[in-house]
Formats: sequence, C-alpha cells, structure tokens
Amino acid sequence: MFAVEKSIKLKDVQVEIQGLKVSVSGKKGSLSRDFTSPLYDKYVKVEKTEDGAKVSSTKDTRPVKAVVGMIAAMIQTLAKGVAEGYEQKLKIVYMHFPVTVKVAGKEVVITNFLGEKSPRKAPIIGDTKVEIKGDEIVVAGIDKEQVGQTASNLETATRITARDRRVYQDGIFKI
Repeated sequence: MFAVEKSIKLKDVQVEIQGLKVSVSGKKGSLSRDFTSPLYDKYVKVEKTEDGAKVSSTKDTRPVKAVVGMIAAMIQTLAKGVAEGYEQKLKIVYMHFPVTVKVAGKEVVITNFLGEKSPRKAPIIGDTKVEIKGDEIVVAGIDKEQVGQTASNLETATRITARDRRVYQDGIFKI
C-alpha cells in the first residue's frame, strides 16, 4: 500500500518510464528527466497509467511528500512543454544611448549599452530560440528551465551596478 500518491493526467503526449527516468514526447519534441537520487530511491516510485502517470511513495514523511509533489509537477511541466511549449517576452528599454541587440550563434550580443565600447553577451541555453522584433525579444522553447534561464541571462547581461537606477533605467526586462 502506498502512503502518498499523485496522479498526473497527460493529453497528447507519450510517456516512457524506466524506474525514476521519465521521457515525454509530443508534437513539439521530446524531453527526458532523471529523478534518481540515493535519498529517496527506495521510497518513491513512478508508474505509467492509461491516461498519464502516477507518482507514489511508501513512506509518509514530510520530505518524501515534497519529493512526490515535485516529481509530479516536473512531469506536468515536461508534458506541457512538449505539447504547447513555453515563451517569455522581454522589452528593450533605453533612454540615453540606442541599444542594438542581435542573435549571433548561441549568444545574444548587446552593443552600445550605456555607450559602452565593448559589447555585452548573454548565452542562449539549450535548444531555446530567441527572436528580436523591434524593441521586443521573444524567448521560446520546450524546456521551461532553459527558456527561463535564457531570459534571465538577458536581464543579467544588462544589469546596471555603477549608476543610479532611478536615472539610468536602461536594460532588458521581462514583460
């Protein structure tokens, strides 16, 4: 008998489970995640059901319940990513110097930020796609973590530290 159970209903995706390794594939692509850990391998179990997956545990302690919930949420996130994908929009804001933003290979190059001579660079993580439309940047992909990290890299690359933020409000910000 299982002490903790979480059922996950998945539509339009195929799930493949081997122990605590989960692979999800859909119309946008496929993702996989390995949840194995020596801390909870003996308590947590992931099974495939006819309409999705089920995460269960034989132990009823608070940390194990948290792990069961985390794994269930991660599987739902993977399924949503391969079915619909994720997208974040960012805005390029400049008051003093016109900023030029370009995608060059696996990084975004930001030139003339605050009149600086050397360009700032932000890496693009994984298979994330970055599109620049005027003063708006669209970061899209199937992995939520990679999309979020790429958007965060863009914000961090234009972070101002040596000037007054109330006056110099330039940068790239999430909308």
